[in-house]
Amino acid sequence: MKKLKFIIPVFAFWTGYVQACDACKLQQPKITQDFTHGTGPESNWDWAIVAIIAIITLGTLFYSFKFLIKPNENNKKHIKNNILDF
Repeated sequence: MKKLKFIIPVFAFWTGYVQACDACKLQQPKITQDFTHGTGPESNWDWAIVAIIAIITLGTLFYSFKFLIKPNENNKKHIKNNILDF
């Protein structure tokens, strides 16, 4: 609970810091205007790279949770079970 009292204000103040400034909003396409700095994508290859990386990231996240919840280990002293017993 103490950590939660610390984390909530940090995220409340952090959201204003990570949003794009007005100059950067003008350089971005409409889809990324509010949350990124710098110049926008220069070609369609940039969007393809971002899409591939997003798919890899979501797949990794899915399998991380899948193997964390059901580690398929019968040994109770296995390191994966330490996380589940926490």
